[in-house]
Amino acid sequence: MRRKGVVIKFLSNMAIVQDFETGEEFLCKLRGKFKEQKIRPIVGDIVEYRPLVSKEGVIENILNRKNELPRPKIANIDQVVVVTSLRKPEVPLQILDKYLILVENAKLPAVIVLNKIDLLTKEEINKFKNIYEKIYPVYFVSAKTKEGIEELKEVFKNKISTMAGMSGVGKSSILNAINPGLSLKVNEVSEKLDRGRHTTTVIELMHFDFGGWIADTPGFANLDISYIEHEDLKKLFPEFNDFYCLFPDCNHVDEPGCGVKKAVEEGKISKTRYESYLQIYKQLLEG
Repeated sequence: MRRKGVVIKFLSNMAIVQDFETGEEFLCKLRGKFKEQKIRPIVGDIVEYRPLVSKEGVIENILNRKNELPRPKIANIDQVVVVTSLRKPEVPLQILDKYLILVENAKLPAVIVLNKIDLLTKEEINKFKNIYEKIYPVYFVSAKTKEGIEELKEVFKNKISTMAGMSGVGKSSILNAINPGLSLKVNEVSEKLDRGRHTTTVIELMHFDFGGWIADTPGFANLDISYIEHEDLKKLFPEFNDFYCLFPDCNHVDEPGCGVKKAVEEGKISKTRYESYLQIYKQLLEG
């Protein structure tokens, strides 16, 4: 009898599949047809498998992927949780914007988590909120004091997620706070999680006690956006889409009749977001 599960790890020609209903893990072989067709599952794949004895099984079918992240190679990502901080370390907003550009370019939903709010004033928190909350879901947490952690659990619940963010912002501390049962696994990878892993490292999905999975390697460890065409950058700032420009090919830089520039002047688009756009546009234009 076929059952459904998710590939949480891939080792050579064997996959570890976690059953959706029972949570049990099975070491599964691939059917010969996959080898003949040179198809192999990747972490995050939803598969149909047939259990055998001693927690072993055979993968019979790989269901269609809704998406695929190339680095790290994960399928069926529900969201990228971008973690940042304004103190220890102070992450420039343009760095956060670059992460968001990469997530938008991959056509994945983004969630922003501002960690270490115990180090911030209300004014700093509100300023950040006013910039980003109109565009993305934003959560304000402190892994240290546990503020906002319960709400964050709901963000991860029953989803396949990957995290992104600069070193030191507290990605692994957040994971430990929302699911202390992960501590042994997370401690093994926490330094690498913050540092970013080499792409050949084995990727694993770790299961939350409350439901859902997190990749043990960060998404977009490399902040390279040089492959994005400068004229495509405007599509990766979703708030720009709400405003009409005189010319359909307007790049929102110095063209007449630009609705985006007008929206910035009227305070409808954040000035810092627009400044990020201009600086990154210039970087891409100059190559």
